[in-house]
Amino acid sequence: QVQLVESGGGLVQAGGSLRLSCAASGRTFSNYAMGWFRQAPGKEREFLAAITWSGGNTRYADSVKGRFTISRDNAKNTVYLQMNSLKPEDTAVYSCAAGWAPVVSGTSYDYWGRGTQVTVSS
Repeated sequence: QVQLVESGGGLVQAGGSLRLSCAASGRTFSNYAMGWFRQAPGKEREFLAAITWSGGNTRYADSVKGRFTISRDNAKNTVYLQMNSLKPEDTAVYSCAAGWAPVVSGTSYDYWGRGTQVTVSS
């Protein structure tokens, strides 16, 4: 089992920045690829970014490419999502997930955090 806990969400004005953290415990964090997803009310879950176990490779959704950056610190068992130039449409619950590959499909991830709310005001 891997337990994931997100933090760093909150209220920010459009154009601002936030850094989300996802702390892992349980099985060896460095064995897993990690992903970030979000879900807004009434919308489907959306893939944002993923990173390989080593941090050597990343992938992003077009909607956040150039604005969001995923990174990880295996010594701290933590993955991050740096979010810049935030827009009101970025408002959602943001969740991290652990799996065996940095893929887009959420169903491929085995473990999920409960999420953290991000609200971007206009």
